Amino acid sequence: MKSKILLVLSILMGLLFVNGGLDKFFHYMPQPEGMTDEGMGLMMAFDGSGWLLPLIGLGELIGGVLLIVPKTRALGAVVLFPIMAGILCFHLVQEPAGLPIAFVMLAIHLWIILENRDKYMHMIG
Repeated sequence: MKSKILLVLSILMGLLFVNGGLDKFFHYMPQPEGMTDEGMGLMMAFDGSGWLLPLIGLGELIGGVLLIVPKTRALGAVVLFPIMAGILCFHLVQEPAGLPIAFVMLAIHLWIILENRDKYMHMIG
C-alpha cells in the first residue's frame, strides 16, 4: 500500500514539475494574484536574464519526467533537489503564502529520496 501511495505521489509531483517546466518556455499559466513586489521582481529578473528561467524550466522538465518513471525516480529526485531548495527558499523569504504547498512538495520529495536511499550510497561511500 505504501509503495502505491508513493507511486501516485511521485507521478503527481513529476507532472507538477513537467507543467512548471513547460510554463517557463510557453508562459501559458497566469501569474498568481497577490504576489508581493519582491516576488514579482525576482520572477521578472529571472525572465529578463534570458537564460536562467529556461534553464530552471529544463531542469524541472527533465527531473519531472525522470520522477514519473519508477526506474529513474532516484535520479529525478537528485535533479530536482536544487530546484526544490530554490522553491522552498523563495517561499520562505519572499512569498510566505505559498509555504504550505512548498512544505508538502518537500515532504514528498524527501520521502522519495528516503525510499531510494540505497541507490545513493555509492555516491557518498
